Amino acid sequence: MRTAKKLFCCLAAAWLLLLPAGCSRAGEPISQSGFYFDTVISVTLYDDTKTKELAHCFALAEQYEQYFSTKIADSDISRINAAAGKPVSVHEETLALIKKGLSYARLSDGKFDITIGKLTDLWDFHTDRPVMPDPDAVAKAAATVDYRNVRIKGSEVTLANPDAALDLGGIAKGFIADKMKEYLCSQGIANGLINLGGNVLAIGEKNNGEAYRIAIQKPFAASSEAAACVQIKDQTVVTSGIYERYFKQNDKLYHHILDTKTGWPYDNGLASVTVVCKDSVDGDGLSTSCFALGLTKGMELVESLEEVEAVFITTDLKLHCSSGIGSKISK
Repeated sequence: MRTAKKLFCCLAAAWLLLLPAGCSRAGEPISQSGFYFDTVISVTLYDDTKTKELAHCFALAEQYEQYFSTKIADSDISRINAAAGKPVSVHEETLALIKKGLSYARLSDGKFDITIGKLTDLWDFHTDRPVMPDPDAVAKAAATVDYRNVRIKGSEVTLANPDAALDLGGIAKGFIADKMKEYLCSQGIANGLINLGGNVLAIGEKNNGEAYRIAIQKPFAASSEAAACVQIKDQTVVTSGIYERYFKQNDKLYHHILDTKTGWPYDNGLASVTVVCKDSVDGDGLSTSCFALGLTKGMELVESLEEVEAVFITTDLKLHCSSGIGSKISK
């Protein structure tokens, strides 16, 4: 197995942040990195007086990991999953994230589904020796996936199907990136980049007024080779791709973007979908939803939404761009 996600995130944390470097009003740029949510995250601010604010971003990351992680036994999500169908009171942020996940489940007609937890438990892409799960176990887990079984009343969340399990991994990083940006903007910070494992969120523009240039990874490239670059101001760039977490068995590639109906990885001719929009949580939900919908229907969804653009890369490495992204993209 190639540990593609971790490798790319480590490279991207440095490489992406090199692209927008420019002059700082208050001095040299300051950066900090850490490992949360099974990935490398980085924040760069273009004001070297904001060290406390930079550190607080990582306090937020730790706080939200305690809320959203399925690996922490007393997190909100773990408690919901262990409750066997009983209501569980959760933090306000957890409730907001679940509601956002449900909105994308409805938008994608269940192609994106936060009740995918039993399936993601079967597919372990983090181990050094991953194996294809038992087909009967996959079918059984897929039968538990149905976002309509999530019940919300006040601050309480209930899984109507006690065998189901939540997994917010497909949308949590975007939510957290947005919360970091919200905090930094409240502290008067006007320029910076937040990179949560490839979810790149720009605060404003570069100090010289130019756009940030963010690379779109070329799928399965031997190094951090760009398929294209997009220019953004106060926007996010989020990619879902089959090269992020995968393994091969009997010459067949198995990746981490799972069909919520069958339980098996999608095989729809797409290698990646990159979404450019205002909020990173929406970039997360849309990139996965559009990948699951496929090129034609996914592009139709993008074109139906305001202030959303996308780049689809098919497995033959051809780029398919939405109608409004032309002025923002370069190779």
